[in-house]
Amino acid sequence: MNQTISLAPLVSWPWLAALAVAATLVAGLGLALGARGGGWRALVLGVLVLALANPRLVSERRTPLPDTALVVVDQTLSQEVDGRAGQAETALAEVQERLGRLAGLDVRVERVSGTPGQDEGTRLFAAVDRALAEVPRRRLAGVVMITDGRVHDVPADRGRSLDAPVHVLLTGRPGERDRRLVPGKSPGFGLVGRDAALSFRVEDQGGEGDATVTVRLDGQPHATISVPLNRDATIEIPIRHAGQNVVELEVEPGPGEMSPANNAAALVLSGVRDRLKVLLVSGEPHAGGRAWRNLLKADPAVDLVHFTILRPPEKDDRTPIHELSLIAFPVRELFEEKLYDFDLVIFDRYRRRGVLSAGYYRNLAEYVRRGGALLAAVGPEFAEAGGMGESALTEVLPARPAGTLTEHPFPPRLTEAGRRHPVTSGLAGSRPGDAPWGRWMRQVDTAPPRGLSVMTGAGDRPLVVLDRVGDGRVAMVLSDSIWLWAKGWDGGGPHDELLRRLAHWLMKEPDLEERSLRAEVAAGSLSVIRRSLDSGDAEVTVTGPDGVGRPLTLHDRGDGSAAGAMPVSRSGLWRVEDDGGLAAIAAAGPASPVEMAELTADSGALAPVAEASRGGLAWLSQGGVPGFRRISAGGAAAGRGWMGLVDKGDYQVDGVRDIPLLPAWALLLLGLGGLLAAWRREGRE
Repeated sequence: MNQTISLAPLVSWPWLAALAVAATLVAGLGLALGARGGGWRALVLGVLVLALANPRLVSERRTPLPDTALVVVDQTLSQEVDGRAGQAETALAEVQERLGRLAGLDVRVERVSGTPGQDEGTRLFAAVDRALAEVPRRRLAGVVMITDGRVHDVPADRGRSLDAPVHVLLTGRPGERDRRLVPGKSPGFGLVGRDAALSFRVEDQGGEGDATVTVRLDGQPHATISVPLNRDATIEIPIRHAGQNVVELEVEPGPGEMSPANNAAALVLSGVRDRLKVLLVSGEPHAGGRAWRNLLKADPAVDLVHFTILRPPEKDDRTPIHELSLIAFPVRELFEEKLYDFDLVIFDRYRRRGVLSAGYYRNLAEYVRRGGALLAAVGPEFAEAGGMGESALTEVLPARPAGTLTEHPFPPRLTEAGRRHPVTSGLAGSRPGDAPWGRWMRQVDTAPPRGLSVMTGAGDRPLVVLDRVGDGRVAMVLSDSIWLWAKGWDGGGPHDELLRRLAHWLMKEPDLEERSLRAEVAAGSLSVIRRSLDSGDAEVTVTGPDGVGRPLTLHDRGDGSAAGAMPVSRSGLWRVEDDGGLAAIAAAGPASPVEMAELTADSGALAPVAEASRGGLAWLSQGGVPGFRRISAGGAAAGRGWMGLVDKGDYQVDGVRDIPLLPAWALLLLGLGGLLAAWRREGRE
């Protein structure tokens, strides 16, 4: 029960004040003049003013309310290194046990972990605001933070608005040492066939000398270099193909390294082709020649050099040279001086007529071995004796002529490998239930190819064959009838798409690799797709930012790909590897998140907060969890070996009793008594 005296004036306060002043003046004047009965009159006036003031006794029935102690536990990425997570859980259990002994205290625990896909760092004060949304600030006794000190949302007022002490219990150890790799400036893209400069820095506080950095390109080892510590370094990276070129940098652990979690970084460079240079050599005019030219000229990124040999050396019709509008075929310039400037060489029904000597065929074969691309679309001339199949190109061509032709309509079909190869998989019309492709009219018969047959024709003989030779690639179309698809004859077929895929596969487009591994993080899930000509499910290993490997089963989809997915629980770099040496990289949020930038425990961010809020700061590794006690508002909130929680004394009013302090009869008695005493005193004179 709590009792207080209050006034409930019967008139407004200004009138009451005026009456009080007037009564005081009258009483004071009477007393000053020595009038008889002046004291009694003053008493009567005082009783009148007191009656109008209406003093009352207010009694409240109160129920004390418990104060709130908020314990915030940091469970972000940096807390998962060097045993800090276990240290924090042990400290939390001890803090809860000690706070539970204090009477009138409600203990709440708020755990803070990172959000996958976001790079916000550690936001402990945002968690405090969320936790206090349902708790009145006037009941907050104090905040206890269990963290490594790497906090990224310290408020400008350093916690003063909480009106409660903020105590910090630091995990880790003072003076920790960590080495990290920090990416620098890098271009967003690079031209295929050229180098791009990447800058980075290996930071090691207190470290001196050099460190070894391993460089991987698209998951494969590229180089090992030595760079000085704490200084900017640069490396030239070759852009090998169009699309994403993933560069991984990893520095060796340093002495006393607390964690290698931030020793690696990944960068993505988009490879773009400046201009695609294609050399098209047509052996003779034919109906399909224009289809080739139209296809290649339709792409604005293609620089096409097209030659049609209309006048072979053996042709002698006695026409004077000065009357010919034809130019001489620049054999030496194209096949010796400028050959390696072309990304793709196409022979369309080329017949050996002495234009190219044996040495130039050897040059072409060497061009392929060194990484060049050759596409041969052949017709009857390939089956002739002394044709291209008997030149030095035989060393790289995947099929040799059998010397015969098939000349009747036949429908092209995909082989089992063709249904899984990205060049032909999923072509329009290849799925069950699709309209059949139009028929072709002629096919060159060959001996069993040494390459991979993805399409067959008459008698299930090879029609489209792919092969890898050295660092280069070769494709053969063993028919001169593919142009019928472009014309839509007999229903047509995917003419443009097939030839486009052939050309891009020859130029090593990553999306058309028959063996590839891709990974992507979206909507909190890691999706993995593996392409292979082998059927059946596959298993890959997924290594998260914490360095722990996890198995993932990929299920065969029947089109050359196997897919699988798993939830992503944290931001950072996820690496996927299969048993065949393929690797892929995916990033949940930034590849190098802020949370992992600095892993050493530090008191620099929270020490000013503890000081401004009159709280305390202690290292768990130096004395463990301090004691806790209740303190009064305004007193010291921390000391040697203890931390204080303010007793706010908040309460809830359950009932109120309001009674007059002086009853009416008492006031009447005092007033009448005073008047009678004043009258009697005056009557004696």
